[in-house]
Amino acid sequence: MLFESTEFVGRSCVPFVADLSRYGDRTALIADGAEISYGTLAERVDSAVRQLGTTRRLVLITGANTVDVIVAYLACLSAGHPVLLVPGGSSASLASMIDLYRPDVVCEDGRFGELTEGTAHDLHRDLALLLTTSGSTGSPKLVRLSHENVQANAESIATYLGIRESDRAITTLPMHYCYGLSILHSHLLRGAGTVLTDRSVTDSEFWALMRKHRVSALSGVPYTFDLLDRVGFADMDLPSLRYVTQAGGRLGADRVRGYSELGRRRGWDFFVMYGQTEATARMAYLPPALTIEHPDCIGIAVPGGSFRIEPIPESENGGELVYSGPNVMLGYATEPQDLALGREIDELRTGDLAVRNDDGLYRIVGRRSRFAKLFGLRIDLQRVEAALIGAGFDGCCTGGADELLVAVTGTDEARATETAAQACGLPTSAVRVRTVPELPRTQNGKVDYRAVAALFEERDRPDPVPPESDAQAGFTQLRDLYSAILGTTDVDADSTFVGLGGDSLSYVRMSVRLERLLGHLPPDWHTTPLRDLVPSARSAPRGWRTIETNVLIRALAIVLIVGSHANLFAIVGGAHVLLAAAGYNYARFVLPGARRERLRHTLQSVRRIAVPSMLWIGALVAFTGVHPIASVLLLNGFFGPEAWTREWRYWFIEALVYILIALAVLLAIPRVDSVERKHPFVFPLALVALGLLTRYQVIGPDTPTSQILASYVVFWLFPLGWAAARATTVWHRVAVSAVAVATLPGFFYAEPDRTALVIAGLLLLIWLPRMWWPALLVRPVEILAGASLYIYLTHFTVYTLLESDPWIAFTASIAGGIVYWYLWLGLEKLRRRISPGTAGTARCAAGARGGWRCVPLLRSSNELPPGSRRDP
Repeated sequence: MLFESTEFVGRSCVPFVADLSRYGDRTALIADGAEISYGTLAERVDSAVRQLGTTRRLVLITGANTVDVIVAYLACLSAGHPVLLVPGGSSASLASMIDLYRPDVVCEDGRFGELTEGTAHDLHRDLALLLTTSGSTGSPKLVRLSHENVQANAESIATYLGIRESDRAITTLPMHYCYGLSILHSHLLRGAGTVLTDRSVTDSEFWALMRKHRVSALSGVPYTFDLLDRVGFADMDLPSLRYVTQAGGRLGADRVRGYSELGRRRGWDFFVMYGQTEATARMAYLPPALTIEHPDCIGIAVPGGSFRIEPIPESENGGELVYSGPNVMLGYATEPQDLALGREIDELRTGDLAVRNDDGLYRIVGRRSRFAKLFGLRIDLQRVEAALIGAGFDGCCTGGADELLVAVTGTDEARATETAAQACGLPTSAVRVRTVPELPRTQNGKVDYRAVAALFEERDRPDPVPPESDAQAGFTQLRDLYSAILGTTDVDADSTFVGLGGDSLSYVRMSVRLERLLGHLPPDWHTTPLRDLVPSARSAPRGWRTIETNVLIRALAIVLIVGSHANLFAIVGGAHVLLAAAGYNYARFVLPGARRERLRHTLQSVRRIAVPSMLWIGALVAFTGVHPIASVLLLNGFFGPEAWTREWRYWFIEALVYILIALAVLLAIPRVDSVERKHPFVFPLALVALGLLTRYQVIGPDTPTSQILASYVVFWLFPLGWAAARATTVWHRVAVSAVAVATLPGFFYAEPDRTALVIAGLLLLIWLPRMWWPALLVRPVEILAGASLYIYLTHFTVYTLLESDPWIAFTASIAGGIVYWYLWLGLEKLRRRISPGTAGTARCAAGARGGWRCVPLLRSSNELPPGSRRDP
């Protein structure tokens, strides 16, 4: 058994999955030339069920049209584990879902990785499947589907399509899309076969598979039929084809009629279907016998379902289409707590406007939300699009601030503008048309209206990207920047700074360089995929730029530390501010990700701090002998003197290393990790409370001489900075501010100036994430902040040699640290060049970036199980 068992799940909750074995030797799946029987599929599913264990858990699966993924998916349905099915291939959206919903188990490429022992969720007994809504890939909004929903919709689809055991479908749609998933469900229900492929219908190999495996069912969205037109589908000889289905958006009436007539000539039926993810997949279908006479209708409700039309005041034509049936979802989920909810709705308001004709067929006439208000007029955008189609344009439109925005394929902007203006009653000056080679579409083949609006935003940009810096060139610039600073070539469009292992040391250089490139810096840039960091110019006061407060604090703090030690001035407390800033950055760069990824990033941070520190101190010992070996090993806190001596000079380095190691151990405990994820703001405050026990000497040794330097005494400042980073509301910020103001007075004995400095630094972190700064000083701040660790290390040696002149001592100390920093960066580049990292072969969940446990669940595709057949 793969995972610990604490609770019995019970027998299959989805009947057609439990009945797989009854079809025996019939072919269930065909992949890579191998045919897998239902009996073999059932055995592999049962094996996966046993490995999953009996504790009911939330399992995230990245959808893919492969045998291993389908086996893993069916195993979850069989054992009753709710499945969160997400797109594969996008590490950014995957990380977003993991971060929000915290699944107990993650499965990518058919391999399970455990994030939580047992389960961290309260899962409703009826919950079977969670899908993203159409067009909302990466959105936290999920559709909650029950076991009954999955079974009922599969049965209704199989019934009206008349699916037989002898039928074979082929995958033309992704598994995570409800349309694609419904094809698999309905064919498994009837003991039919499914050919698994990711090839496009434009690929000749796709049609070779169609003929070789005698595929009888072909499915597509409107865009699929655009591609079929291009490849000459009408002239293809496909003798085994029995029916073609269309859903996922409206297909023009002329094309529906054309495909229906083609099907009658070629001997196959053409089904027009209508559905939404909220109804598991399908709600209506148009019987093939009616498609020529009523090509603009969606038809009738699927078996077991029913429609009604609810009048709405704002509609001049038809009312809202409302659907009822056993396939209507339980409700939506927008956060993990929603997974405990049961049924919240009994009927589905589709958002579509419809009418019912005399033959009892329903026809969609508009979309309730597809309206724009321009110049006091209510514009029906779908009617405009219909007019464009009628005029021979493939187009779509959306409402702008004070004009209608229209994207069309072709080159005749003037005629498209005139057509759209006449359809909506606006003057042509209020209609703006942009011609494109192809309409932007979502992964499911539907028109991407957000991308359409973005087309016009790009044109409106006051300072457009020059030809040599288009989207591809912009991405190349970002990729090269990330590669140079983070020392990795594993950078793609979905990469993020945090995901690539960025930390507070590399953050400074990256943030400043990135702002210089982009013209602005989004507040969450460190967790934003490169594809969304589009270079653009933002207005700023001449001679000024914004800079992140934590970067500025690091630069100013190291200046104050060095200046005070060199007797240039006496403003102390900078190191304690740096400790809080370290906690702030720890929350931002180390905590995102899975438990093992956190551990890896924390240990990387320890290495990046400890190694250059130990080398520098070791070099001093070798040449001068001024420090004991305990200082070289950063063990002065354990073996050094209690009173202040030169050995305590590096107390800040030791404290930071000790704290990071302690947190690595603490968060490596699954239960603690789970608690932190559930309570991200309360958890660091709890650590603050724990740290205050040593700050006030309630526990711990009585060491008054070095109290403000001992790591266990100053520890509370680190989680205080951590809490500042987690403060997402005004009340959170007020709470952290109150703790800072209440606990810092008295810590530095009779040093009110030092107390005020540390409080001010914390309040800036809490309340002002970014600040304006003279543009000419941004680069110096970047260098000072980036080199702060190295300046801290070296300045104790440099300034003592030049104490006679404070200014020279100060300048030389800063310069010496910067030189050591650049030398270290050069050594790191050389190390990476000599020993480049290689990506692992087993990619689980987020692959090499994931860091959680990868456990092989299934055999590789080259090791066919008993009962499989490989074509010669």
